[in-house]
Amino acid sequence: MINGVKLKQITKHCDDRGFFAELVRNDEDLLSQFGQWSLSKSYPGVIKAFHYHKEQDDVWFFVGGNAQVVLYDLREESPTNGETQVCYMGEDNPLILMIPAGVAHGYRVLGETPVVMLYLTTKAYQPERPDEYRLAYNDPLISFNWETKHR
Repeated sequence: MINGVKLKQITKHCDDRGFFAELVRNDEDLLSQFGQWSLSKSYPGVIKAFHYHKEQDDVWFFVGGNAQVVLYDLREESPTNGETQVCYMGEDNPLILMIPAGVAHGYRVLGETPVVMLYLTTKAYQPERPDEYRLAYNDPLISFNWETKHR
């Protein structure tokens, strides 16, 4: 696991009406501060990768659909610098993922339904000074193979 990345298993409280689940609480060690809460939808087969931040942390949760999430540690001072981590998240595996600043991240939509993701950040988006840096999905530094492996 990449240093500083946090995964939280979601507990669903189910009954005959449906379910309830707490996602992020202020008494947990997930966010250092609240910046923004956003919603994203991506269609089947889409790869959204890679980007990273120098200042903000992200917390991701896939509400609908399923995704293959890929993380790559760009932080030179990190004990896991240069390491890749893959997480499978979504309806079939409800997890909260905290991505620290300096860790490149992206995802591929799995299956035939869109993914809907809620994400929190520790800083609000600043259009005049965006903390948003991009790498191509096939960047040779990360060199990740996005193809499905039939096992």
